[in-house]
Amino acid sequence: MPDGMTGQTTWLDQARDAHRRGDVAAETTALDGAIRADRGNIAALLAMAELKRRLADDRAAGSFYRLALATAAQAGGVSPALHPGLQRAEAFLATADRTFAEHLLGQLHSAGIDPQSAAPRVAEALRMLAGEQQLYLQQPSMFFFPGLAQRPFFDRADFTWAAEVEAATGSIRAELLALTADAADRFAPYVAASPNRPPPNNPLLDKPDWGAAWLWKDGAIADGMEALCPATLAALALAPQPVIPGRAPIALFSRLAPGTHIRPHHGLLNTRLICHLPLIVPDGCGIRVGAETRSWNEGELMIFDDSFEHEAWNRGTRDRTILLFEIWRPDIDADEREQLTRIFSAIDTYGGQ
Repeated sequence: MPDGMTGQTTWLDQARDAHRRGDVAAETTALDGAIRADRGNIAALLAMAELKRRLADDRAAGSFYRLALATAAQAGGVSPALHPGLQRAEAFLATADRTFAEHLLGQLHSAGIDPQSAAPRVAEALRMLAGEQQLYLQQPSMFFFPGLAQRPFFDRADFTWAAEVEAATGSIRAELLALTADAADRFAPYVAASPNRPPPNNPLLDKPDWGAAWLWKDGAIADGMEALCPATLAALALAPQPVIPGRAPIALFSRLAPGTHIRPHHGLLNTRLICHLPLIVPDGCGIRVGAETRSWNEGELMIFDDSFEHEAWNRGTRDRTILLFEIWRPDIDADEREQLTRIFSAIDTYGGQ
């Protein structure tokens, strides 16, 4: 018998023998020794959780169950003999989370605190503590800038230029409608394959369901757009867009066909914010950024950090179209913006592997 199996049999036999004798201390010692020798020993973790559960120490049982499940998830494949124990762990934790939430709410009500009317950040913290809301953080796929507030949505009233851009909604919508009435369709699939890169793993690849009519692309005004959309370009000039040769500004009319779902994903950077000016929004459209879901209101800017996980959908019966552009985050100062511009430019000049 291999040494590893001999060691496992030894602790398991010791724990079982102690359990039969009702010797909790000896059973605990055997299981603790096995876990200290190998923190990836799922069987020992489950056995320790069961022991803590018998002792009515649910918090300790939960901690061992959680570690067992996390270890099993990292392992990829585990022995079928462990499956019943892992299923018990999942059921126990689901019940424990509900019990904890009920306990927490009861204690708060006794103290005269109503979570529903608490300050927004306090209410959000309580939802996460109770397991009712997942924790979302910035996770840009290309570049992370440290020290920025973890804030999915921004209030448009905090941006002095926003009202003037919103005031141009009618003119911008008119240019969009003229653009779509033109025989030369300016919209192309937003998710498109590049000849120099592997195609993205995206179900919307090369599909017109998510269409883009570019106004600014790769730091230059798209061909012909100066004549076709002068009011839109003038409104965009009011916003603090990044100016990075070959990269930014970017701006486009983004069209989502009925029944289209942009699956959850993260943006490239957390140094920017994404702005949506809704132009045509039928019922049934929405966007989730982090834990918060919102609907677009025509003519009202929506500003968010796309480095948080986000998704969008059109469950309506007509196309949804917005003006999409990016701006610098307001909490990045002028010196930092200049240095970041140089960094991004340096990245773009690299031609190696």
